[in-house]
Amino acid sequence: MSNVVNSEKIPNNVDLSADKKLQRALEAWQPKFVDWWKEMGPEGFQADDVYLRTAVSVDSDGWAQYDFVKMPDYRWGIFLADPVADRTIGFGDFYGQPAWQTIPGEFRNALRRLVVTQGDTEPASVEQQRLLGQCCPSVYDLRNLFQVNVEEGRHLWAMVYLLQSYFGRDGREEAEGLLERRSGNADKPRILGAFNEPCAHWLSFFCFTYFTDRDGKFQLLALAESGFDPLARTTRFMLTEEAHHMFVGETGLTRVIERSLELMKKNSNEDARAEGGIDLATIQRYVNFWYSVSLDLFGGEISSNAASYFASGLKGRAKEDKYEDHVALTGFHAIDVPVVEGGVLKSLKSEEVPLRNAMNEVLRDEYVIDSQRGVDKWNKLIEKAGVPFRITLPSRRFHRQSGIYAGLHFDPAGNPISKEEFETKKFEWIPSPADDEFVKSLMSKPIYDPKGMANWIAAPPRGIKGQPVDFEYVRH
Repeated sequence: MSNVVNSEKIPNNVDLSADKKLQRALEAWQPKFVDWWKEMGPEGFQADDVYLRTAVSVDSDGWAQYDFVKMPDYRWGIFLADPVADRTIGFGDFYGQPAWQTIPGEFRNALRRLVVTQGDTEPASVEQQRLLGQCCPSVYDLRNLFQVNVEEGRHLWAMVYLLQSYFGRDGREEAEGLLERRSGNADKPRILGAFNEPCAHWLSFFCFTYFTDRDGKFQLLALAESGFDPLARTTRFMLTEEAHHMFVGETGLTRVIERSLELMKKNSNEDARAEGGIDLATIQRYVNFWYSVSLDLFGGEISSNAASYFASGLKGRAKEDKYEDHVALTGFHAIDVPVVEGGVLKSLKSEEVPLRNAMNEVLRDEYVIDSQRGVDKWNKLIEKAGVPFRITLPSRRFHRQSGIYAGLHFDPAGNPISKEEFETKKFEWIPSPADDEFVKSLMSKPIYDPKGMANWIAAPPRGIKGQPVDFEYVRH
């Protein structure tokens, strides 16, 4: 078991004190990070004591401790999963060779791009969510928001450690850039589109943590297979924390749906909105939106970059061990490719794409299956309530902004339609400005009383780490 040092300025299990140059560089970056956090982190809560878990070990048993801490004082650190003895590269052209402890020169730029892109998502989500504390449905939810936020901050530290350790001056410049871009900023936006979308209320937050953080899970699983061992070990530990983020999304949406069903029963017309709740059709529109923008995060369906990453041993498939062919030189993957004539979508044709070029789609396939599991649970609740409505995931072709379907128009079932028809019907399928205003109106008064719960969401079945639901998780 690697030794975790918590007494140093930067908690770590990478023997940071043995590399004074790196230690100085990270300690110089630390106050810039704290300044960014105070400027772009949760607004209005920086002085509050919050009941948070903090990583203190990489052991699966008791890896975190829970206590009250002010968020600017949170012990962000650098934690890598323990090394696997004699680990070999599990896929691609270098399959079976020893995993790299240093970066092969020919892959330096590609690997830096992967690390920077992953790293950029972490502060972006904090920025997107910085005002949500001011409309929270309960103190329990407020604490969960802040737990997600501080762990996204720690994931940023994980990527900055790799940049500063292995990429020299370029890495230091990239680390600075991660603090300079801003979510939604027209001049310096975040790298990936979903991380520039507004997340202005808790229905979006729950959809984000269910769908967008789930993309993060699969990206981390793919990077955890990397032949570059420090990256693999870093992301393996990040997955431990990422699970909580998806828990927040899944249970949050479950509680919204539960409460909507309760309010429908109270109303003679089964109108949840009339009772101050969120109707199922509105929930569906937010599911459609966040699912579709999260699908974009996987990249193009047919991608030479994905093929190169796989061939080079930089980024594999999620849980590569379950596949029989780890080289993927002979296989194919069927993809529905648009047929466009004169700028007009005529039809779709199934095309057999060389497997390496379809690696983004292979990962997206896994994501779709995983996303459906939560939807199935929600539909069981709705069915049990006797309501003739079902939440569905839209087609992966719907509302796409990148890949082979970008710029084309499909209905949620994946049927090609004209631009005019899409524009006419889009607010039946994705949230309208009026939807946003309605949802925000339900959240205009935050709940800071630990015993309180907003009308539009059900209480959780249990609290955090053995504490009651109405525990004072945030001393605001």
